[in-house]
Amino acid sequence: MLNPFPELLTYSLLAPFLLRITLGFILVNLGYLKFKSEKARWEIIFEMLRVKEKVVATKILGFIEVAGGLALIAGFYTQIAALIFAVLFGIELFIEKREATLMKRDVVFYATMFVIALSLLFSGAGFLAFDLPL
Repeated sequence: MLNPFPELLTYSLLAPFLLRITLGFILVNLGYLKFKSEKARWEIIFEMLRVKEKVVATKILGFIEVAGGLALIAGFYTQIAALIFAVLFGIELFIEKREATLMKRDVVFYATMFVIALSLLFSGAGFLAFDLPL
């Protein structure tokens, strides 16, 4: 099938850029909330998962989300960050599916974030990135 707007394909690197920036800002916000208003809820989740150091685990997860979100915004090691967040969102999707009352967001949110992270894993950073080869 032909593309109805083939001239827009010139800007194909803009799609992963927009997904990367959006996911990055969402992750920074989610990480910040783990240090503030959602801290108690995440400690309950880690307790349910039988994590002994639930306070430390909540802080580590918050730090990973903030640091990874900033890395995505900058376009720094995008595919590695996307892989980490695809795994994390997959786990959160499983937790949400298993115990819907614990998580603040719904299955659709976690599924969308999982798919965006997976998309960035396969497409790369897109436009305006500082990705470095390993």
